[in-house]
Amino acid sequence: MTIFCPTDFTVASHAAFQHGLGLALASRGKFTLMHVPTADEDGGSFPGIRSQLERWGRLPANSPESAVTALGLEAGKIVGRPGDPLDIVLHYLEHHPADLIVLNTHQREGRARWLGRAVAEPLARAAQVPTLFLPNGQGGLVNPNDGQLHLRRVLVPISLHPAPQLALNTTVSLLRSCRIVGANLTLLHVGPANDAPAVEIHAEGLGIGVHQEIRAGDPVEQILAAAGALKADLVVMATAGHHGFLDALRGSTTERVLRKLTCPLLAVPVPKPEPA
Repeated sequence: MTIFCPTDFTVASHAAFQHGLGLALASRGKFTLMHVPTADEDGGSFPGIRSQLERWGRLPANSPESAVTALGLEAGKIVGRPGDPLDIVLHYLEHHPADLIVLNTHQREGRARWLGRAVAEPLARAAQVPTLFLPNGQGGLVNPNDGQLHLRRVLVPISLHPAPQLALNTTVSLLRSCRIVGANLTLLHVGPANDAPAVEIHAEGLGIGVHQEIRAGDPVEQILAAAGALKADLVVMATAGHHGFLDALRGSTTERVLRKLTCPLLAVPVPKPEPA
């Protein structure tokens, strides 16, 4: 799995670094950390990948660079040219595709923020790459003390639009890549039971438990309530971006959930249907 993590060198963005590294380590994948300098930047430096692995007990102290590769992990750091962070990150991803973007977000002023402006959500929409959002100051999937991945209870809201199948496929792929067995998936439909979409889960060998829940009411409120009741480790949502003037003002359902969620959210973009 190829994981991309932008960083602004703040304490808050360190959680995204730990998650990206932890997921890449679990999947024996590729981890890229990128920083885009800004004109008013006070300085800073990349977090140490080897030193983090040493603190987690995955490497002995003072290990050489080759020790990282021996773990099955490919890791690198990139400094982008100064400029608009969103444009520069999108340009990089266009030429270096990723399977997952990891972003820390600040739930303030009704917008998730990165690098001091509303960048996180527009980046996820424009990149069309599954994006793991980590609400600032909340719990996460990766234990910061040992790097162990905790992913047992997953909530996946499902509706006819956007279609949830890609989100489910991405969830199973994540579990398989990280070698997680025995997770429980709760499929939540908010609305009449006969409107719940049919889905398929191909998770042979993973021992996944699947449960379906039907709720009535406001989708955002019910998703948040279900995540709290379940004590979800992760919420996975298919997202199609904004639809119309009202959504542009208040944000998509996924964005509105993210603003109040207390666990990580994986947003999976659903491609727009081709015009007839």
